[in-house]
Amino acid sequence: MGTTVQNQTDLYLDIFESINFEKIVDHPNILIAAHFWEPERYEAAKNCYKFMRSIDDLIDDYKAEHKTIAPETQTQFEADVYRWINTIAESSKNNPLQAELIETVERFRIPFWPLEAFAKSMIYDIYYDGFPTLESFIDYAGGASVAPASIFVHLCGLTKQNGQYMLPVFDVKRVATPCAIFSYLVHIIRDFQKDHLNNLNYFPDDLIAKYGLNRQQLLRMAQGEPVSNGFRSLIRELYEVADIYRLKTYEMIQEIRPHVEPRGQLSLEIIFALYLMVFERIDIKHGTFTTKELNPTCQEIKKRVGQVIMEFELE
Repeated sequence: MGTTVQNQTDLYLDIFESINFEKIVDHPNILIAAHFWEPERYEAAKNCYKFMRSIDDLIDDYKAEHKTIAPETQTQFEADVYRWINTIAESSKNNPLQAELIETVERFRIPFWPLEAFAKSMIYDIYYDGFPTLESFIDYAGGASVAPASIFVHLCGLTKQNGQYMLPVFDVKRVATPCAIFSYLVHIIRDFQKDHLNNLNYFPDDLIAKYGLNRQQLLRMAQGEPVSNGFRSLIRELYEVADIYRLKTYEMIQEIRPHVEPRGQLSLEIIFALYLMVFERIDIKHGTFTTKELNPTCQEIKKRVGQVIMEFELE
């Protein structure tokens, strides 16, 4: 028994040492955590997230350059999103670039609904600039964040029998939803400065108005103007909502743990710990909420992942 545990520990540490933390820039938490699956499952995660990232970046990059999307361009972008999602819906293998993705979806039994939900959130981004209420933001997160989170949880929950992947025994969407909303709330606080400097706003308008703020003031604070008490109050409310979902995320991880293989269990612990790193850096009373302040360094991330591995093996 001791030898088995030691071999497993060695495997985790070998994977850990193989990760180049400095080079992971897109979806770092997801890719770091997915590294601890077997290689083919890790490649499946990369294929799916690359696919989602392509359409997300297309819209965000355009907004960063042009601030708004003109009506005639909106129509073109919406057509691009439908063409993107039909890549999977039509299961066409004529295009070699699509074949790998379709093979991944089929082999790993990835459901269509997360990609459909993600497409819905991208279409919202095309036609709207922000969110009228916190409730509408959380609904949006049901596509923009629950979709990739659900694919991650789905891949975690797969089991392999006779060379075939078997579906998770739990409700993936129910499990992934609080995890995704927690991570997305953490994201919009962490990326406040970067987003506003790129003409992107994810703070709900009702909270902005509630604390006597407007979009122009948010931009000026992102540019370096001192943070106002109203802004601290806005962050506090988002932080408190995130904390509710943090607790729900922990409960979900504990609930599905008996149904997930050890490497999947470890990946869930790692991704949760990495979002906690950012959550713990949010200093409502004294923080300046800059990108530098809220983003852990590569060295800090590496240290935290190492700690999770060692604590996981002690359980």
